[in-house]
Formats: sequence, structure tokens, C-alpha cells
Amino acid sequence: GAPTISIFQKPAGVIPPGGSTTICCSCQCDKGEFDLYKGGRWVRTLELHDSRAEFSISNATQKDAGGYSCQYRDGGAVLAHSETVEIRVQEFRLPEPVLSVLPGHNVAAGADVVFRCTIAHPNAGCFLYLEGCVKELKFIPKNEDCKLSHVHKGNEGRYSCQCFTRNVSFEWSAVSKTLDLVVR
Repeated sequence: GAPTISIFQKPAGVIPPGGSTTICCSCQCDKGEFDLYKGGRWVRTLELHDSRAEFSISNATQKDAGGYSCQYRDGGAVLAHSETVEIRVQEFRLPEPVLSVLPGHNVAAGADVVFRCTIAHPNAGCFLYLEGCVKELKFIPKNEDCKLSHVHKGNEGRYSCQCFTRNVSFEWSAVSKTLDLVVR
């Protein structure tokens, strides 16, 4: 069968004008190339290194915003297409949130974990991100927490959060510092 390929943004979240991010394309394969597309138009090609290719965006502008996808080729034949990751470029107008996890960073399998994204703004909702996911993991309404029940090894990873308000338009915060969850 065709290889499964994935795409994600690192770090996750909205980036500010002038900021940078990396689009990561990966697959369970050991050779070949990835073509990066934006809005269906070819951007560039990179060879695989350690089963992934990384496309960097630096000094971002509104022109960099949009939907990106990868296709995997080997020997000239297109073998797989990724989902689309949405890159958003917006000014940060809110303070940086702080992400915390209870009972802690290192938990036993089967435990319940609560992520709390704290921001000094009364009306901000937040997104919880897990590195490696194509979309945000969860939406956290204002003044609420995000609970993961019965965690397992699949919940391990690097988490961050980013908050926003929605008045006439969206106003965004920077992305929080990351924290790593370890499930033993």
C-alpha cells in the first residue's frame, strides 16, 4: 500500500508578522522527495532526511498565510498526499499565556491530566496544541481547563497553548512556552 504521510507546523499556532515557523512533512519511508504545495500550487521540493522534510518560513508576511500540503514522490511517481495545514499570520495583541499541567509533567498511564492555559485577559479562549498534529488538539473556553482522561503513551508529547479574543476580528496572543507530558 501507499505510505502514510503527515504534515504539521512547528511550533504550532498563529505566527506574528516577521515571525518564523517550520512546516514538517513526514512518512514511514526511507527515500524519496516531498513537494510542498500552497493553495494547490507547487512551492518547492526537498529530499527526505530521517523520514521527514522541513520547509522553513522566516520573516513571515500575509503572503505566507494559507493552506499547505505535501505530496510524497519516489522515483518520479506520486505515492501519497498529506492533509492541509493552515498557516496563519496575525499581530499578537494579547499577553503570552502560561500553560500548566496537573498533577504534573510525568504521570502514570490511566491517570487523568488537566491542562490549564492561563492568560491575563477576561474574555480569551485558548487552543491547546500537541506538536505533530495537523490541527489544534482542543479548544478551551475562557476560564475552563482541558481534561484528558485515562492518558496513555499516545498522549505523550510537547504541548503548548495560544489564546484569542473575537470582537470585530480575532486578536491573538503569542504561543505559550512548551511543556512535555511523559506517560509511564
